Amino acid sequence: MYDGMFLAPSDMSISQADQAMASTRLVQINQTKITLLGTAHVSRQSAEEVRALIQSGLFDVIAIELCTNRYQTLSNPNALAKMDLLKVIRQGKVAMVSANLALGAYQQRLAEQYGIEPGAEMRAAITETRHRDLPLALIDRDIGLTLQRTASNLTWWRRWTLFSGLLASLVIHEKVDEAEVERLKQGDVLENTLAEFAQNRAELYQPLIAERDQYMAAKLLECAETHSGKQILAVVGAGHMPGMEQALNAIQDYRAVLSELTQKPPTPRWPKIIPWIVAALVGAGFLIGFQRSPELGWQLIIDWTLINGGLSALGALLAAAHPLTIITAFIAAPLTSLNPTIGAGIVTAATELFLRKPTVADFNTLRQDTSRLKGWWRNRVSRTLLVFLFSTLGSAIGTYVAGFQIIERISR
Repeated sequence: MYDGMFLAPSDMSISQADQAMASTRLVQINQTKITLLGTAHVSRQSAEEVRALIQSGLFDVIAIELCTNRYQTLSNPNALAKMDLLKVIRQGKVAMVSANLALGAYQQRLAEQYGIEPGAEMRAAITETRHRDLPLALIDRDIGLTLQRTASNLTWWRRWTLFSGLLASLVIHEKVDEAEVERLKQGDVLENTLAEFAQNRAELYQPLIAERDQYMAAKLLECAETHSGKQILAVVGAGHMPGMEQALNAIQDYRAVLSELTQKPPTPRWPKIIPWIVAALVGAGFLIGFQRSPELGWQLIIDWTLINGGLSALGALLAAAHPLTIITAFIAAPLTSLNPTIGAGIVTAATELFLRKPTVADFNTLRQDTSRLKGWWRNRVSRTLLVFLFSTLGSAIGTYVAGFQIIERISR
């Protein structure tokens, strides 16, 4: 049984395979021929071209522009229902999950507005490959690693600007115009959504686009060695074809390239030290205040509690958290800011999960709900993520605002 999105075999014309070949480029590596098929990731025609080429029987191996995580998401729509939300929060993956949901929301709006199914050509490749019992190679780099390497090139402020801009562009604008759809047809949703941030910025372009071209080319060379003498069809976004073709002809040692491009960026120590320094300075401020007078010392504690706790509670309120979660944010933030081993967001998110435990229905409708701005607050899963993000941001701002307030008081 084929998805209604695709043509049945009897509907396929011989000319479709010829038409699909017009979007291809052939690269020969020794005795192995690699055919790059450039696709539009939001196009029905691309899905039909993929099916036509695979059904032609010309190819022995199919490679697709997906990593393992994206493949599982695409082939198993119910994967979100198995997500351990508390584990996601504890492991610090809230920003990653939120960004993925925002991208999914954008895809959902495209599907509803234009009847286009993003990733249809990848689904077609997966379905036809399984049907014909052909080897399937996943050649794209893990999306998490790509974003880690991107983040390592940016200052913390640029990271926040990129993340908030991504969420805003994908969530706030409800309607996607025709020009945007046409632009998306030049490549996948991930790279095109981030393209405006990467233009003329080497620190973004390199890990988001250029490195992926190199990585996918190296994976194809690995595949060519494994399946020597075979015909390989690589289904990739049209925007990747020039870079991949160049890399296929230039790479001498694919193992070295893969090793280099899969290295996790080094984690600097100073970001972990700063919270301890801030906590020490605030504690020193309290000590100085009490040495001068008990009244000043208690005033500093009150300022710290009201500002830090108040802004964290405000963040929880903006996320539509449970009233008890808001109270928890007010109490926890001033304490967690003095103990960098635990953040206010972890406490508030855990409280929200306890008070409003997400149902199976919340997980099942998560992608649909997050396709609309209001849905982020209506769904208990996405709302918990917002509680974490907003209360954490409120506490972070409160820490510095209250810190300067303490300095001002003891400097008088």
